[in-house]
Amino acid sequence: MTEQEAYLQLAALCAQAEHCQQEMRDKMRRWELDETMQDRIVARLIKERYIDDERYARAIVKDKIRYNKWGRRKVQQALWQKHIDSDIQQRVLDEIDEKEYLDVLRPLLKQKRKSIKAESDYELNQKLVRFALGRGFGFDIIRQCLDVSDEMEETEEYFD
Repeated sequence: MTEQEAYLQLAALCAQAEHCQQEMRDKMRRWELDETMQDRIVARLIKERYIDDERYARAIVKDKIRYNKWGRRKVQQALWQKHIDSDIQQRVLDEIDEKEYLDVLRPLLKQKRKSIKAESDYELNQKLVRFALGRGFGFDIIRQCLDVSDEMEETEEYFD
């Protein structure tokens, strides 16, 4: 495969969806292109704005939180696996809207609460905390959501 052919294939791929440098390098490695050729192609893709790791990171963060219902830690791990620079990771993760983040976790916990079998409130909360931690949410935000849902439950019982 020539350098031009590789560039055109990768540019077409990047035009269809967001991709990061690492994904392009992995693909070229599978095509067995040499390192200097890979560097030139990646530099050209960046220069022509086909690849932008910060734009890619923003898309990943938005998608993983909204659609996959992931927490910050799990999203950060996904970005780390794609070799996104830690400065970019931090900048993009700091942009997460706190209200939207809470709006993802609350219904997730409410739904999970219905399917958990527990003998006490303590055991139920422990299982919910483990579930949310596994999704990548931080303990402080989990606690905040659990406290709110416990208060709402008590209020509902009072009015029934």
